[in-house]
Amino acid sequence: MINGKEQSSDICVLGGGPAGYVAAIRAAQLGAKVTLIEQREVGGTCLNRGCIPTKALLKTSEVLYLLRKSKEFGLAATVSSIDARVFQSRKDRVVKSLRMGVEHLLSKNGIDVLKGKGRIESAKRVIVNTEDGEVAVNCNGLIITTGSEPLIPNIPGIKLEGVLTSDEALELTEIPESITIIGAGAIGMEFATLYHSLGSKVTVIEVKDTIIPNEDKEITAELLKIMKRQGIKFQLGSRVKEIGESPNGLETHVYVDGKEVSLITEKVLVAVGRKLGGVSSDISALGIEVTKGSIVVNEHMETNVPGVYSAGDVIGGSLLAHLAFAEGRVAAENAMGIKSMLNYAAVPSCVYTNPEVAAVGLSEDQAKEKGIAVKVGRFDFRNNGRALCHGEREGFVKVITEEGTGVILGARILGPHASELISEITLAVSLGIKAEVLADMIHPHPALAEAMMEACGDAIGRAIHK
Repeated sequence: MINGKEQSSDICVLGGGPAGYVAAIRAAQLGAKVTLIEQREVGGTCLNRGCIPTKALLKTSEVLYLLRKSKEFGLAATVSSIDARVFQSRKDRVVKSLRMGVEHLLSKNGIDVLKGKGRIESAKRVIVNTEDGEVAVNCNGLIITTGSEPLIPNIPGIKLEGVLTSDEALELTEIPESITIIGAGAIGMEFATLYHSLGSKVTVIEVKDTIIPNEDKEITAELLKIMKRQGIKFQLGSRVKEIGESPNGLETHVYVDGKEVSLITEKVLVAVGRKLGGVSSDISALGIEVTKGSIVVNEHMETNVPGVYSAGDVIGGSLLAHLAFAEGRVAAENAMGIKSMLNYAAVPSCVYTNPEVAAVGLSEDQAKEKGIAVKVGRFDFRNNGRALCHGEREGFVKVITEEGTGVILGARILGPHASELISEITLAVSLGIKAEVLADMIHPHPALAEAMMEACGDAIGRAIHK
């Protein structure tokens, strides 16, 4: 290479997010010499601009929520002020600590990290444009994990000052008096929870007639009622026409039931989803198959080009960091000659609203679409001792089992710490466990997890506390 550097690796990983850094570490564990290429910070969107900073800020909203209901516990606590700079600084410390941890893991495993934009020249060669010039990385195996980025819809006025993506919303040092959120998916609902807790007047606009459109209808209907009671406003079945400026802030023009209405708020957050990062000219030139913007892989995470693998958001499907972790591991193992696969039937998903939503496996409707007869077990958190001790009465657990066999097919949870509780059912779905096993398993008392046990008991006709 003229006026550049060359280096060789067994495995080259393009992208240092959840799929990429896990793939790099797993390949190194299997004895590979690994080069990881990342243009920005290791950890990707999840660690730096997504999952982690959002949950750090949501912890602030949780503390506010507890303080505001402190009278219920006999405490006369009030919130005298909210300092956005302080909770943003805490969020930044959490992110920095975890990012340094990932950097340490990469170093400990002997992984060479190149900071720069990578361009695929062939299945065995990537050119990296670094601050010190171009570096050519020659490799035996290539793993593409280039992730995703916020999707910006084609709405007039979308680039006005004060119109935010999730990236900018995570950096606000002043709490907006009011905010319109476009999109009622997981991202939109989490930011609605956050800003409402911080004191903003929140209105959510969604083109479909439900929030979190891909989730269980009973769960989302109940969550919608709860969030409305909390004071969050919704415009469902509505389409944004344009965003304009007004003397009092940003004016969002919306079509509702064929009529145009306008909402004036200080800020507008665009949270309609994410755009995959895989369709680039070098990928097209390499001949990698791409469908609907996502790289196509087989069950071993290999593309149609031999020796080229891909994992994480860039391959589409559920854009979840924990799924990207698993796919990165599988891609690395297959690139190193170990035939491994994922069980996509047991991928949990979580929405960190208040209360939380969590799901795994088949829903009732999905099971019926597959022609599977089901029995559903249910248990309300208002009947759970630990939930009442916490002052949490909202929500319920639904466990979906196959009629006749009792095998657990999936579950849906709306309630406190649902994101923690779902792992028990995820294990059950992974192993094909019957509901009677969890119904008979001794759970600690009092514990939120008893709701899982009771729901499984209900599915087989012998719940005790229902």
